[in-house]
Amino acid sequence: MPEIVLFHHVQGLTPGVAAFAEELREAGHTVHIPDLFDSRTFETLEEGIAYAKTIGFDTILDRGVTAAETLRPDLVYAGFSMGVMPAQKLAQSRAGARGALFFDACLPVTEFSERWPEGLPVQVHGMEADPIFAEEGDLDAARALVDSTEQAELFLYPGDVHLFADSSLPSYDKAATELMTSRVLDFLSRLK
Repeated sequence: MPEIVLFHHVQGLTPGVAAFAEELREAGHTVHIPDLFDSRTFETLEEGIAYAKTIGFDTILDRGVTAAETLRPDLVYAGFSMGVMPAQKLAQSRAGARGALFFDACLPVTEFSERWPEGLPVQVHGMEADPIFAEEGDLDAARALVDSTEQAELFLYPGDVHLFADSSLPSYDKAATELMTSRVLDFLSRLK
C-alpha cells in the first residue's frame, strides 16, 4: 500500500482534511498530515490567505518540504489547494516519488523543473467552475500537465466552489467528494 503525505489548504489542518486522511487510512494507507500553520485554522479563505501572506508562501513551501524530509522518499505527495505547492514540488524534485494527487490546484510544471518526471502518475481534481481553480490558471496548468504526459489524469466536477472535499467547510460537496475519493482510491490501488 502506498504511503501518503497530505498537505492541508490555506484554512489550515481542519477536521475535514483530517477526516479525508482517515478515510485513506481506513482503506489501508499510511497517511501523514503535517501541520504547516502551527495548529492555526481559519473560518474563511480570506482569513487563511491573509495569514499565509504574513508568514509568506515561500516559508509555507519550505515547511512542507522540511516535513517530508523525515519521511521515506517513496511517497505519494498530495495536497489541497495551497498544499499543492509542497506536494507538487516534492513530486517533481524528490527522487523516489510514487505518485501525486492535487486537489483544487495545479501549478505549471515549470515552476519546479523543466518537465514532469517520467513515469510518475498524477491526478488533478477540481470543480469546473471554481473561480480559483478554473480562472486563476490552475485548470490551464492541469490541462498542460495532462498534455505533457500519459501519466496524468484530470477530473472536473460540476460546481463552483473551492475546497469541495473538506467536510468541515460550508463548501463541502458530498457527491463530488465521494466520486473523487473513489477515483483516488483506484489511483492508489494501481501504484506499484
